[in-house]
Amino acid sequence: MNAHLQSAVRLIYPPRCTVCGVQVDSDFGLCGPCWRDTPFISGLVCDDCGIPLMGGAGADGPVRCDDCMSIARPWARGRAALQYDGNGRALCLALKHGDRQDVVRPAALWMARAAQPLLAPHMLIAPAPLHWMRMLKRRFNQSALLARAVGRELGLPVCPDLLTRLHATPSLGGLGRAARFEALEGSIRAHPRRQNRLAGRHVLLVDDVMATGATLGAAATACLDAGAAEVSVLTLARAGKAP
Repeated sequence: MNAHLQSAVRLIYPPRCTVCGVQVDSDFGLCGPCWRDTPFISGLVCDDCGIPLMGGAGADGPVRCDDCMSIARPWARGRAALQYDGNGRALCLALKHGDRQDVVRPAALWMARAAQPLLAPHMLIAPAPLHWMRMLKRRFNQSALLARAVGRELGLPVCPDLLTRLHATPSLGGLGRAARFEALEGSIRAHPRRQNRLAGRHVLLVDDVMATGATLGAAATACLDAGAAEVSVLTLARAGKAP
């Protein structure tokens, strides 16, 4: 798009805040108040899931939250860009249920920044998979959209169909921790035609929200079972402790 055409488009469709819709200076940005009220994660975080922790950022060695000390995580490390609260929750719901795919670009920038401690040579990015029946209903996999955008930001290859759901699982929204893990057990496998891409690779799994970690745990186990050397996880948002 040349400069004149771009200026004309901006005149007709000025950039808007991704959260509240007021006019802003740049595309895919947040206005000042929404930026202030968006719960970006910084400082000391759990090395396994990325949830913020009390204390300074200079702790010696990896630290873990209570959940990650009580649950055996199959992945090596994890990070998240936002807390699943306030504007963080609103952005995730807008993408997942509101068909607001304009959220993807700024989310990918924030996630790419959060992912820096996880990066490894020859890393492969893959999304948490969506069962085909749910894909028909929703029309897109929000995790795959985020994975592709994060891959572009980081300059890393993305395999959108690296993993597949073997059967549809019930909505996890109203389930507690134990029920979520039970529902996801054995539900995800490496795609038979993509398994060769996993051998000896470090995989970065991308999802929109981590609550208990059941989905990411099943996906990470599937990668490791298929020959991945190591798995890390990256989410747009990390929810608080689940019951």
